[in-house]
Amino acid sequence: MENSKNVLIINDMPGYGKVALAAMLPILSNLGCCVYNLPTALVSNTLDYGKFTILDTTDYMAKAIAVWKELGFRFDCITTGFLASAAQVDIIRDFIDSQKKQDLLVMTDPIMGDEGKLYNGVSEDTVDSMRRLIGVADVIVPNLTEAEFLSGLYQGRESLTRSEVRRMLDELLAYGPRSVVVTSGRESETGSHVVWGFDHASGDCFTIPYRFLKVHFPGTGDMFSAVLAGEMLRKRKTFPQAVKRAMDVVERLIFLEQDEIEKNKGIRIEKYLGVLSE
Repeated sequence: MENSKNVLIINDMPGYGKVALAAMLPILSNLGCCVYNLPTALVSNTLDYGKFTILDTTDYMAKAIAVWKELGFRFDCITTGFLASAAQVDIIRDFIDSQKKQDLLVMTDPIMGDEGKLYNGVSEDTVDSMRRLIGVADVIVPNLTEAEFLSGLYQGRESLTRSEVRRMLDELLAYGPRSVVVTSGRESETGSHVVWGFDHASGDCFTIPYRFLKVHFPGTGDMFSAVLAGEMLRKRKTFPQAVKRAMDVVERLIFLEQDEIEKNKGIRIEKYLGVLSE
């Protein structure tokens, strides 16, 4: 395969819906990676249905990792998403430390909230725990709400000025991540929907505008992370170019699926895997 990289996805597994592990596995596999998973929780269905049940797998994670260490399993990339408990942060940090090597790629999506508020059950203690996790990441991909809470600069607004963005990026970087991508932002000066970022390799901040489609699907953030990780492992593009590629793929997927009636289950990614080779 083109990449042949061992990628571990640490995220929840839905029983019904194309989010988290169910969204990321087919994308990274299609991009040529050898994909493995460690579920942080088993979730009956996407939360967008309003009724669901969750099984916390913290104990299983600790036991699985203990076995993996004995067997000597090694990974080239570790991505993290939804966490079901604060204890999982320590488990994951310890495992990342045990996997450390020069070219290990660690990507964290600090899933905690959206649209200006934290999800139900997410507290300031959760935010503090997530700050500890992003400290060991090479790349973090929060949305604007998550970035504001993590940086301690929460304002609850949908748009920020360029100076406000720079301050937010600086505050996030102070916790330890090397590169940052803030998705779903809006630039106050232009009104444009944008993605903001900081590229560790160049030391530069960047802003990339995108076309906003008034359609909501759960799981698009997971798909963005999967494409970005796959592109970074290929090492063909600069970091901003890899971010732009992930943005373009997600935009295309939303456009293709926008007329689907049952949007709560997410985008049927297997139907559109051809987009990854366009």
